[in-house]
Amino acid sequence: MDTDSYITPPNESWRNAILPEASTIKDVVESLDRVAIQIVLILDDAGRLIGTVTDGDVRRGLLRGLDLESPATEVIHRRPMVVQPGVSRLEIQNLMSAHKIHQIPIVDEVGMVVGLHFWNSPADTKRENIFVIMAGGTGTRLMPHTVKTPKAMLPVAGKPMLEHIINHAKANGFRNFVIAIRYLGHVVEDYFASGNKFGINIEYIREDSPLGTAGALSLLNPWPNAPFVVSNCDILTDVNYGKLLDFHIENDADATMAVNTYEWKHPFGVVETSGIAITGIVEKPVARTNVNAGVYVLNPVTLDCVEKETPLDMTTLFDILRARGMRTVAFTIHERWSDVGSIDSWQRETRI
Repeated sequence: MDTDSYITPPNESWRNAILPEASTIKDVVESLDRVAIQIVLILDDAGRLIGTVTDGDVRRGLLRGLDLESPATEVIHRRPMVVQPGVSRLEIQNLMSAHKIHQIPIVDEVGMVVGLHFWNSPADTKRENIFVIMAGGTGTRLMPHTVKTPKAMLPVAGKPMLEHIINHAKANGFRNFVIAIRYLGHVVEDYFASGNKFGINIEYIREDSPLGTAGALSLLNPWPNAPFVVSNCDILTDVNYGKLLDFHIENDADATMAVNTYEWKHPFGVVETSGIAITGIVEKPVARTNVNAGVYVLNPVTLDCVEKETPLDMTTLFDILRARGMRTVAFTIHERWSDVGSIDSWQRETRI
């Protein structure tokens, strides 16, 4: 937030981000996707502000075990920062910078919402942060399709899956890419080259032997000087990588792992007991767990924990970071997400 020229003057767009108190989290997500101001205003019937919900509020709620049908009131921020009409743009800029927020509702003396100040950061805002893609694996689970074609170059909807990742990241504002290659790496390099024809910059790190997702980062030269995104090459998702990066920064994280909620329905009724006494019966319960989604944001300091050219997977790196007292956080994906690492999943994606 370097200049108040990026503070959008109050306009009527906030009216499209209004939801009633009875809304669900799904309603909030749909509104956030539909209205590009990154906030939902929950109002009562009289137009008074009850609270606000942001993308981060939704993701934190999902991590607590809520789902899209849960009430929006479960994730609402009931005491958001607000200002009255007439506050200058410079004062708004200072408030946003000091509190690391991107929106401030304008309310009158009786709590009626009359406008909204918001930081103008469209999806295609250029980000200088590096985007690293791990494309060195042999794709064993995709054999025999990967005998002559590296996993990252297998086609999905007529394009290599790696190109889908790059195009989506580019749409989210990223321009500087590093691709880790090893197995059939020349196929990747011949296709993408310097990235010029795609309107981006691409550099390559080359593994002589398998190093794992984290171990390959030891080959980065020079090291990034700002938080950077890391993605496996077989992860296709609609998540906004810019939002992931912003979430990482706003939560003062050293390392952020994107997680996806995996649901498994038990095929039988589960009988709960204490000794021989039955204390409850739950018919075919649904278990929800958060699984590693294969996309991360790391601060440069985390690379101090990665030994040069030594195999290291990302989950182990997160364990090391936690053991050293560094802040690791989870970012819940509620958007489309697919791990295209097996023949079944790849064929399913090619049919979409």
